[in-house]
Amino acid sequence: MGRIIVLGESITVDTFALAGATVTRADDADAVRRAWAALPSDTAVVVLTAAAAAALATVDTTSGDVLTIAMPQ
Repeated sequence: MGRIIVLGESITVDTFALAGATVTRADDADAVRRAWAALPSDTAVVVLTAAAAAALATVDTTSGDVLTIAMPQ
């Protein structure tokens, strides 16, 4: 079974750890892009905050077997 990662601002993503997701805190666009590039190989789903999704707008997030979901604002 693959890992579920929640990526974005600390204030939004921290509570997802209680549900068993791996939380990756990234509070600015550069941190989001670095975190995306360093996703673990067993990642199955990445849930992005709205700001994280905007930071990845120019990055190809459709490659591989990773399902990417953006939270609404």
